[in-house]
Amino acid sequence: MTNRLLGVVACAILIQAVALAQQTNRAHPDLSGVWSYAIDRAPAALKKDVNGTVTIQKIDQSARHGDARSVRGVLPSTPRPSYKPEVQSKVKDLSDHESRTDPVFYCGKPGVPRIGPPRKIVQLQNEMIFLYEDISGDPYRIIPTDGRPHRAKANPSAYGDSVGRWEGDVFVVDVRNFADDTWFGEDGYFHSDAMRVIERIWKDGDNLVWQAIVEDPKVLAAPWTMPPRLTKPSMESLEESPKCVESDGPRLLNDDHHLQR
Repeated sequence: MTNRLLGVVACAILIQAVALAQQTNRAHPDLSGVWSYAIDRAPAALKKDVNGTVTIQKIDQSARHGDARSVRGVLPSTPRPSYKPEVQSKVKDLSDHESRTDPVFYCGKPGVPRIGPPRKIVQLQNEMIFLYEDISGDPYRIIPTDGRPHRAKANPSAYGDSVGRWEGDVFVVDVRNFADDTWFGEDGYFHSDAMRVIERIWKDGDNLVWQAIVEDPKVLAAPWTMPPRLTKPSMESLEESPKCVESDGPRLLNDDHHLQR
């Protein structure tokens, strides 16, 4: 009788947990899924010559460069951030020599928000899991959604310390505690250790919309709302990226922009 009673109690608890999870999932849109690769790539075809055989591969950037400005919920944005006058010369110098100064060209981590929207999202009751494909190390982010604060003793990092919350059907990620050795975008967009990023993610039909706001009172004259990105569902599985080995830096002959991300 005791074992039977324990079994009934265990089943009741399990049913209650499942019902709670289903209720939670119904309360918010399900962002789970695999999404198109949306990090910047070179804006031209790739030419490959192997033993005299030349192949040209065109690069589809529609997932990254599609026009999402008219999508519901998008915030007004500007093409580029506004830096304080005293650091504008530094930004220009970094941009003018981008292939030599950009950390990602030398296997550095792109960080947030430069890495853009995740390739895969796993939505759980108390956390979101973001998975990415990137040659710097295929990063992942685990974002609590249970109301906890930022970690007080977390080490500064390229991807920062994230906590998430829902604002209606928009998932909002507050990211802080960054290391200051990454760029948050192309063209020399450096930042300080005071940077804060707000990511907004929501569904537009079957597509995923991602938009970020960058704040940095030490170097930016005002917060920068980035242009939104719209990514489509993808049937391609995530694959492990090859090891990043940089050997081209010493061979550079000019300062062309590489637009790798």
